[in-house]
Amino acid sequence: MTIRFDGRVAIVTGAGNGLGRSHALGLAARGAKVVIVDFGGARDGTGGSSEAAEKVVAEIKAAGGEAMAHGANVADFAQVQDMVKKTMDAWGRIDILINNAGILRDKTFTKMELADFEAVVDVHLMGTVNCTKAVWDIMRAQNYGRIVFTSSSSGLYGNFGQSNYGAAKAAMVGLMNVLHQEGAKNDIRVNTLAPTAATRMTEELMSPETLALLTPESITPGVLFLVSEKGPSRTILCAGAGAFARTIIYETDGIWLDEAERTPETVAARFEDISNPAGQKALQGAFEQTTKFAMKAAAGKGITLPPRG
Repeated sequence: MTIRFDGRVAIVTGAGNGLGRSHALGLAARGAKVVIVDFGGARDGTGGSSEAAEKVVAEIKAAGGEAMAHGANVADFAQVQDMVKKTMDAWGRIDILINNAGILRDKTFTKMELADFEAVVDVHLMGTVNCTKAVWDIMRAQNYGRIVFTSSSSGLYGNFGQSNYGAAKAAMVGLMNVLHQEGAKNDIRVNTLAPTAATRMTEELMSPETLALLTPESITPGVLFLVSEKGPSRTILCAGAGAFARTIIYETDGIWLDEAERTPETVAARFEDISNPAGQKALQGAFEQTTKFAMKAAAGKGITLPPRG
C-alpha cells in the first residue's frame, strides 16, 4: 500500500537544512501541507535568519505542494505557540510533528561550560518538549497524531566529547516511552529516530567518501513510515546510508537474594548471573519491572501475592 499524507498537516523543526529539509520535502511530495520551522542559526545555535526556511518553502511550492515558513526558536515556548497558532489559523489541524532541530557545542566534560551544556539541552530536549506540548492537546482533540523525536547513537551508546548532546538525546527515549502510553487512547503514536547522516552537524567528523553515502535522503523513508497512519509507536528506528535497524532496550531476568544473602559481596559474586541474557525481555512499562521483582521475591519466600487492583 502506498503511503500518502493527503489532507495531513505536518510540522518539521530544523527543516531549513539537512535531515529536516529532506523530511519536509518527502512529506510534501506525498501530499502533506508542511510547516518549515527553522531559526536559521549557526551550528552552535547562534545567529538567526529565515532564508533557509523560505528556500525550502519555495522548493515545495515549485513542485506543486503547500508549505509555510516559521522562524521559531524551539527553545522559546512563546515562539513555538505562535508557530502552532499560525499553523492552525492557516490549515485548521496538525497531524504530524517531527522534532529535528538541534545544535552542537562539543567539548570534553572537564572543559565544558555549564552554559554550553544547558544550551544543548534547551534546544534538543526542551525544544522537543515545547513543540510536543504545543500540539499535544490539538492531537488529543483530533484523536490522531504522529510524533517523532530525534535521538542519536551518541545518546544511545555514547560519544566522546558529547556529554551535553548525549544526555539530551538519551532523554528522547524516556519521553517517548511515557507519551506513547499517555497518547495511546487518542491514537497519538510517538517514535524516536536515531539517524546518522552527512549534515552540517557531522561534516567535520567523517571522510568525504563516508559522507557521500550518508545522505539525509537515505533516512527520510524510515521517518515517513513512522509518521504514517499505520506506523508503529514506541519504536527506536536507527537509520543511515540506506540501512535501517531498531534499538530495543532489554532487561535480564535477574536473580533474587534472600535477606541473609543481600550483601555487596554476594552481588559481586553473582553479577554474571544477574547479567545472563537468557530470558531477557523488552519491558513495556515501569510496573512490569516492579511486578517481576515482587514475583521473584514472593517465589523465593514461598508466598502468594494478591492480584493487583
